[in-house]
Amino acid sequence: MRVVSWNIHWGCGKDGRIRIHAIIDVLRKLNPDVICLQEVAANHPELEGSATANQFKQLAGAFGGYHAIDYAPSEIYRNNVPRLFGNLILSKYRITQAHRHSLPWPFDPVSPGMPRGAIEVVLDTPRGKLRLVTTHLEYYSALQRGAQVGRLRELHAQACARARAYVPNPEMDAPFQLGELPASAIYCGDFNLQPGAEEYEAMLAPPLSGELALVDAWRARHPDHARAPTAGLHGFAWPEKPDCYDYFFVTEDLRPRIGEVEVQSETGVSDHQPIVLDLV
Repeated sequence: MRVVSWNIHWGCGKDGRIRIHAIIDVLRKLNPDVICLQEVAANHPELEGSATANQFKQLAGAFGGYHAIDYAPSEIYRNNVPRLFGNLILSKYRITQAHRHSLPWPFDPVSPGMPRGAIEVVLDTPRGKLRLVTTHLEYYSALQRGAQVGRLRELHAQACARARAYVPNPEMDAPFQLGELPASAIYCGDFNLQPGAEEYEAMLAPPLSGELALVDAWRARHPDHARAPTAGLHGFAWPEKPDCYDYFFVTEDLRPRIGEVEVQSETGVSDHQPIVLDLV
């Protein structure tokens, strides 16, 4: 099973031009089973390069054999036309559940931030059902980012509790028949935090409610190697130096299945690099 997570910067390269076809080419070469994208835009002419196209539809159309689940927590209307900015999951595997979570957005007088969210899906993989969550946390406000990490941990605890208690009940009405939320999970995306930061440690804090512990897949696979940067390459103005902002966190039961975790550093079509997780 191969999962790719990538903040695509609405397809805008360092020259200020939008090339969604270049994003698609990179993804096709990586040949993932599941694609998790952040900073997908639609009808946003004011973004650098003028992101007027509906990139959610462009990307879903380019991967027609994949199931598409999108969520744009930033939804602004101008002349009754929605301007969307958010996340997208594309999956070769059958998706049996999808949940769109609005993450906390507490008022911060220092930095307003923007609405943030997470997509949670249940995948029917050859090795059984697996939960996958992709998100893009706040960059400018540590207050908001910390609250968002806390909510992700709450959602994880809730899912694990449901997995422990789930019993099928065919007498219940269809909307209640969502089925099992598996405890085994992958959390990925642009977390906008650096290794060792307070929010990073909070994401990996020991379980308090009996849930499966989360581990940093890179650290589990490469304990003796320096972490590869996921941003700050290819001459983009941000950030000032190469650093890591993008992660795969997996539940501890998946640790033995981690085949490889890599950062694809060659491409320069976004200010972030695609990161790849292979589970055997």
